[in-house]
Amino acid sequence: MKPGYSLAQIGLHWLIALLVPVQYLTGGSIERTHHAVHMGMTPAYWDVVQHHLHNYAGMAIGLLMGLRLVLRLLQPSETSAPSSWSERAAAALHHAFYAAIIGQACMGLVASYFWFGIAPYHVVGSRIILAMVALHLTAAIWHTIVARDETVDRMVFPRRKRSAEDL
Repeated sequence: MKPGYSLAQIGLHWLIALLVPVQYLTGGSIERTHHAVHMGMTPAYWDVVQHHLHNYAGMAIGLLMGLRLVLRLLQPSETSAPSSWSERAAAALHHAFYAAIIGQACMGLVASYFWFGIAPYHVVGSRIILAMVALHLTAAIWHTIVARDETVDRMVFPRRKRSAEDL
């Protein structure tokens, strides 16, 4: 098997992967809550709960993604430099994920606590991330079903320590 990621990197990847859909499922509550307040009405209880869940899950995603970035810098994956166009595209997508998700969390924080005017850009960011996730899932399925390689295994099984035999 190709060398992969540490257990911490894998755990963070899957935790973030579980939290991102929460954002899409709770995002609509933001507009409903703000609309109700703007109209002088009390927002629905469940919308307020979802609004808070969206905010706090977004902050958690931003922090977890920042931690993931630090781990990636301190413990880089043991792969060679990308040589083919598909490897370069995969590397670019992964770098874009870090930028987009951390940027999205920052915009959400700003929209929630400092300046709501950034909210439309936050919405655009969510659509960009959704497209990136679709591309990421498509690539994972392709690697599993068509290429039948070990690419996805690297994010499922932690890398093992190198022994003298491996060198």
